Amino acid sequence: MAFLVKTRPYLLPPNNGIWRVALLALCLLVAKGLAASPVTKGLNDAQLRGTATFRYLGLPIYDATLYTPKGAPFSWSEDIALQLTYRKNIKKKALVNSTLEEMDRIGRSVPVRDQLDRCFKAVVKGDSYLAVSDGPDKVSFWLNGQQTCTMTYPGIKRSFMSVFLGDNTRSASFTRRLQGR
Repeated sequence: MAFLVKTRPYLLPPNNGIWRVALLALCLLVAKGLAASPVTKGLNDAQLRGTATFRYLGLPIYDATLYTPKGAPFSWSEDIALQLTYRKNIKKKALVNSTLEEMDRIGRSVPVRDQLDRCFKAVVKGDSYLAVSDGPDKVSFWLNGQQTCTMTYPGIKRSFMSVFLGDNTRSASFTRRLQGR
């Protein structure tokens, strides 16, 4: 046994006490990370409500996740958090322009190009944007856990979030799944 200690210590039986301490430490770190996430900071009692993948011409563009207070059914009268995790690279200009075009298409356009231009950055595959509403007139944005900005404008929550959650989205089935229906 002494020979193994010197030449091949990885062959020794595992020390379960060390593994238990390591697992406990990992669990505490993960729990702390979740408690401090932008979703839980920005939305009280945030719980997952629904998920959906948005596709364009059959190609997946992003995965969307909706959080509501206590996972309650989606309601415009409650604050919400919407996370988009991108499956492809998209330039900043394309994000800004497509958002404004969609807001205009669904009849919810507002003059916020300058604010969107400050909020949005180019994304690469795997990046996540999170939008969290704070009342009807404020939406804060995070990119990969770092806050990029807070947009304020009368009715901005409904104007922006309607692109994904409104009655006239590009995909009714996407919206239903995202809303958890």
